[in-house]
Amino acid sequence: MKSPAAPRWLTCSALGLYGFLYAPLGVLIAFSWTPSEYLLRWEGLTWRWYQALWQHQPLQEALLVSLTIAIPTVVIATVIGTLTALALARARFPGKLLVQGLLYLPLIMPSLVLGVALLLLFVAISLPLGVMTIILAHVAFSIPLTTLVILARMQRLDPHLEEAAMDLGADAWTTFWRVTVPLLRPGIVAAALLALPWSLNDFVVTFFVAGVGSTTLPLRIHAMIRLGVSPMVNALGTLLVILPLLVALLGTRLAQRQV
Repeated sequence: MKSPAAPRWLTCSALGLYGFLYAPLGVLIAFSWTPSEYLLRWEGLTWRWYQALWQHQPLQEALLVSLTIAIPTVVIATVIGTLTALALARARFPGKLLVQGLLYLPLIMPSLVLGVALLLLFVAISLPLGVMTIILAHVAFSIPLTTLVILARMQRLDPHLEEAAMDLGADAWTTFWRVTVPLLRPGIVAAALLALPWSLNDFVVTFFVAGVGSTTLPLRIHAMIRLGVSPMVNALGTLLVILPLLVALLGTRLAQRQV
């Protein structure tokens, strides 16, 4: 039996909504291929602006800073998120529900508020602003994401598998590394892949906690567009849209996998 078709007005409304949401991205991608420096004039297709990205020293330096921040952020947030998810899923302690609720706070809190709060904290403890403060800030808002992704994976695991391993003589450490971690691997990888673009793309929090010599790629782009939008910025924006989207889709796919 065929399912009833959606009303035409509903289909048109959905298409219109998607068009409204993604039309700016389409314009961004389209004008990254134009040879003209004036964005209001279309003159064909070219790789010129993508090639210019590889020769732009400030952008390369900003990308290096972003990767220097994002990689340790992902590692730290994933490790802490895994341990936190294990504690929330298996341990019983007072205030467990409160801890679970607080995990959502950095995710729903406005980035402006979080950035100002972290800036005040770093100033209060006399911690110089720079790469280290950005890493700490990114870890702060990445831990809830990694924890919730891994926790969702853990809640679908069969605890009898770990019990069976221990009944066969494996100690707690061996059971964790040989049974629990392999079962959690899709969730751990998904959490890391989702945290990576989140760290690379952050602007608001980074803007408040960055110091001299710690200009990330989003901060560099912001400085460039204040002088005018160049097609090179469009080319970079296209890469920043496509690559994190692919990573996020891959992470979501891994999070939904079943062992």
